[in-house]
Amino acid sequence: MRVLLVGAGGVGSAAVAIAARRSFFETMIVADHDPQRAARAVAGHGGRFVAAQVDASSADAITALCREHRITHVLNAVDPRFVMPIFDGAFAAGADYLDMAMSLSRADTGVRLGDEQFAQAEAWVAAGRLALAGIGVEPGLSDVFARYAADELFSEIDEIGVRDGANLTVDGYDFAPSFSIWTTIEECLNPPVIWEADRGWYTTEPFSEPEVFDFPEGIGPVECVNVEHEEVLLIPRWVKARRVTFKYGLGEEFIDVLKTLHKVGLDGVSPVRIRGVDVSPRDVVAACLPDPATLGTRMRGKTCAGTWVRGLGPDGRPREVYLYHVVDNEWSMSEYGHQAVVWQTAVNPVVALELLATGVWTGVGVLGPEALPPVPFLDLLTNYGSPWGLRETPTP
Repeated sequence: MRVLLVGAGGVGSAAVAIAARRSFFETMIVADHDPQRAARAVAGHGGRFVAAQVDASSADAITALCREHRITHVLNAVDPRFVMPIFDGAFAAGADYLDMAMSLSRADTGVRLGDEQFAQAEAWVAAGRLALAGIGVEPGLSDVFARYAADELFSEIDEIGVRDGANLTVDGYDFAPSFSIWTTIEECLNPPVIWEADRGWYTTEPFSEPEVFDFPEGIGPVECVNVEHEEVLLIPRWVKARRVTFKYGLGEEFIDVLKTLHKVGLDGVSPVRIRGVDVSPRDVVAACLPDPATLGTRMRGKTCAGTWVRGLGPDGRPREVYLYHVVDNEWSMSEYGHQAVVWQTAVNPVVALELLATGVWTGVGVLGPEALPPVPFLDLLTNYGSPWGLRETPTP
């Protein structure tokens, strides 16, 4: 396996550190628009890693880099606005493709997350190639949990609800997101999507249906709200459930900041002219905030990703479980030198690449993680030193 990793930011750099401990691949080309950042990502990890420069907005540039290095698999670790050129560039080069966020939605035209990729599914099948979409932590591990629940824990599912929460704090900052603010704005301010079996996909208002969810391993109760997320578009394609939702534990302050950015237009992506220079307001916001990849030494606490499922167990009795994965920032920093949120996102595509390299996972077309067997993934994730958990809620 010869991998092209596009993006040497927080998640990409963490993926390098994780992959460096595994032997399943021959080489990994780590490419970024900033060659120095790519060089920093590979430094000290041995000769299998090579830094390169690439324009992620150019499908032709992705194709050329793939051909130059005889790439078999492309891993997209950049913002979702670059999904389609990387996706198209990998296809043109005859490489398989993985990402952690799908093609963007456009509420004004009715285009949903991933629609542009699924529109090309038949071409990927005809070419015998695999595009594994949404294989980060959320989407990704959360989708694996959904499939595991359907296969192993339930005979009938009423609702699958992905629930994400944390108790992370960042010393010295009043406001410092632990993940890409560009992506966070996109998913939190777009109309959230909900799936219901008798209605299909529909949207609701941002931050709707607030609920307090009690997260495990000391994180505790966190208020969660609906946001737009890929799981709601992926899970119903392969897992039978009456309802699918995604709720994010943002907190009142974070929600207020996002609403303010929206009110003053700073969430926009279309360039505006300022003193003769065209800039995107959202890019300005991102530039004004600290790089999430640099916050690890200031962060405290844990982050939790998981999938809550309610329905009937194999015995036909009511059942409710929460399958989850918790990462302590102190552990991820001491073990890998990367903060918890980016590490938790990065470990899952590396696990997926290893399953593909060994032939345990196979497939063609545009697939979500829930289209593939969940047990090998969960076993290998545990083998990586990062076990998952299951909390059962007593039912009458």
